[in-house]
Amino acid sequence: MHTALWITALLACSGTEDPDSAETGDPQATDTDTDTSPVDITDALLTLRSENCADYADSYLANVEDIQRAQPFTATLDITVSGSSCAFSSNAIPNHDFNASPASFATPVAEVSQTFQIPSSPVAASTATPLSLQYDNAVFLNGVKLDLLAAACYGVGNEPLGQERIGCFDVASPWRYDPMSPSASFGTDGHNAHTQPDGTYHYHGDPHALFDVTDLSAESPVIGFAADGFPIFGSIINDGGTLRPVKSGYALKSGARVSQSGEGAFPGGTYDGTYRDDYEWTDAGDLDACNGMTHNGVYGYYITDSYPWVLGCFTGTPDASFKKGPP
Repeated sequence: MHTALWITALLACSGTEDPDSAETGDPQATDTDTDTSPVDITDALLTLRSENCADYADSYLANVEDIQRAQPFTATLDITVSGSSCAFSSNAIPNHDFNASPASFATPVAEVSQTFQIPSSPVAASTATPLSLQYDNAVFLNGVKLDLLAAACYGVGNEPLGQERIGCFDVASPWRYDPMSPSASFGTDGHNAHTQPDGTYHYHGDPHALFDVTDLSAESPVIGFAADGFPIFGSIINDGGTLRPVKSGYALKSGARVSQSGEGAFPGGTYDGTYRDDYEWTDAGDLDACNGMTHNGVYGYYITDSYPWVLGCFTGTPDASFKKGPP
């Protein structure tokens, strides 16, 4: 039995109607047949806002292409429920085409088996957990992970100054590059994604293909879950009857960069967003320092069109399944 997770979106694209899901309007409505084949989510948009990962349990597939290599891939994703947790098992291939020019992936995309577990009823910790290179940050509802931090800092590694792309694994190192900055040149494609050394495709920000950022007719859906189990919503919220993009509470620092303790080299210049240290928390937006808020009684993180893009920290405790192996 298939949930209505992607089915509604697929029907909207095809212009057909499903009597089992369309008539009820229930996000948890299911087909009444016993079809156990995977749901085809190729290029489908998400529509549901349920914060419970169990409501998305099903098997999914997508037929997509590595555009520059003209190579087809089949994405697979299984979301299962066991007790009070959900498991996301995928081959790390997205439900959309990828690697369109001018992307420049250092390693070709490969199928990589990965499984993440999250609690179905997440709990906020007494103190927030900082992001680190030790943990992936989230898994989206197409089975692809979010890994916000680059292992690259100015003056660290064997590459020329200003061209560092790997080698900075010390969390405390200053001047860590922000892969979302146009000046950082991390070779990402139009989905703000690229590959890790083993070929794992992963996002650094808004996946673009999972929801319509221009749609101001309704609040954005849940598009994934952070490693602590809290949902990740798209960027559109209902602010007292006005639908608008949510606003981050971070801002660029002003003026010239100031040297920091522990730096191996100093990039100089002005704060322009090339580095994560170019930003500061101002509490001037809608969201907290972790890029989340409680809205309609539900705490979740939100996609923003500015730093920190998805998460600034973990409000809860990240699950051990998101912990990375040695670099």
